Amino acid sequence: MKVLLLSLFISLSLFAQNDKPNVVFIFADDIGYEALNCYGGLDFETPNLNKMAKEGILFQKMYTSPVCTPSRVSMHTGTYTFRHKHYGVLPVHNGTKKKVNFQKMPTFAQQIRNNGYMTSVTGKWQLATLEMWPDHIKNAGFASWCVWQIWSQGKKTERHWGPIYNRDGKIMEGIEDKFGPDVLTDYVLEQMETAIKAKKPFFILHNELLPHWPLVETPDDRQLGRKKSLNGLIKYMDKLIGRVLDKTEELGIRENTYVFFMGDNGTWEPDVVNPKFGEPGEKKHTRHTIHGNVNGGKAMMCDGGAHVPFIGWGPKSIPSGMVNSELVDVVDLFSTFCELTGTEIPENVKTDGRSIAPQIHGQTGPKREWTHQGYKGESIFDGSWRYFVKTGQLWDARKLPAERVLSKVELVEKQEIIKTMKAIHKSITNNAPEAPQSIISYK
Repeated sequence: MKVLLLSLFISLSLFAQNDKPNVVFIFADDIGYEALNCYGGLDFETPNLNKMAKEGILFQKMYTSPVCTPSRVSMHTGTYTFRHKHYGVLPVHNGTKKKVNFQKMPTFAQQIRNNGYMTSVTGKWQLATLEMWPDHIKNAGFASWCVWQIWSQGKKTERHWGPIYNRDGKIMEGIEDKFGPDVLTDYVLEQMETAIKAKKPFFILHNELLPHWPLVETPDDRQLGRKKSLNGLIKYMDKLIGRVLDKTEELGIRENTYVFFMGDNGTWEPDVVNPKFGEPGEKKHTRHTIHGNVNGGKAMMCDGGAHVPFIGWGPKSIPSGMVNSELVDVVDLFSTFCELTGTEIPENVKTDGRSIAPQIHGQTGPKREWTHQGYKGESIFDGSWRYFVKTGQLWDARKLPAERVLSKVELVEKQEIIKTMKAIHKSITNNAPEAPQSIISYK
């Protein structure tokens, strides 16, 4: 009886100390929705991501900007590209002195850290040259980090084999013969264990470097004598995600830990080899899904460039196997992460998103009628039509994954749609950041 009471006391104590949920956000580099089997993809193998979707919730329509810097700054700050002004890739690869100013633009990590969370980040930090700005990650809200130091001692470094990683301000030693993504996953698992031992809630932003080019052999490729390929990188990335899921189960924290997976932008087409190339309807880099062929990818303002996977897994409060078909924008993550962690957003911190925490739990939440993308310009996408602000072009996206540019004659017939899109853009640019309004309010 004493043993039972003691056990119950310990369990209740641990619950009281760890009642705030943990979050692991895996933000993969260059992978569109079509690469995952659970989204209907036919070209690659993603068993662990399929498991996440089967046991959790899959969001069918998550959209972001088609290249990394605009996408990632929107993710961190919850603001559209025209607001944070990062329309292209910050040239950290060239040792730029420029940086993303997170002291002027608040991040969700700053808010969550102030709420008592252990915050950490991994992988690609292409938002400042760390030799120039060594405190940049800390200022962004992360107390610990293990990231690829892209520029070091006057030259660009490697990310995969023989990686140069910065861990909490120091270049890591002893990893010369290791595969970089393995090192990052080891760090994630270590951070999870450290937080549990410290009885502190944690938020980990895991900027998974895979499957971003260059194509390299993974450890599994080398062991099995396979050639380097995008297929190999995606399969290995999925394997590493399995390690995170397994660790969550092993630590006994699944019921109090959200694990999310998302791509930062679409697939990099040049790495795709289409074995059907030359057949009718088959382009050189076409990907295949049960819904049709996908063309276009990273650095293209189209569905293939901006449509990414987003899956939530963990607590039983997430309905197993649920599919959400609402539009979601990357800027929605700021409010979502804050709500999930019970973090209050200060009055002076404004974002362009709205929380989808209710939807993650299978409930009804405020809907978004359109999304915004930015890369050397802007587009508004409402699920059926894509409007380009600068050129005035309108694309018919009613039969995705196929998209079609409307002719001048057709544009005349669709003036009401264009008028609505212009009104949306005028409203968001003329006002301070705020949760998105329904299209109906602009008619």
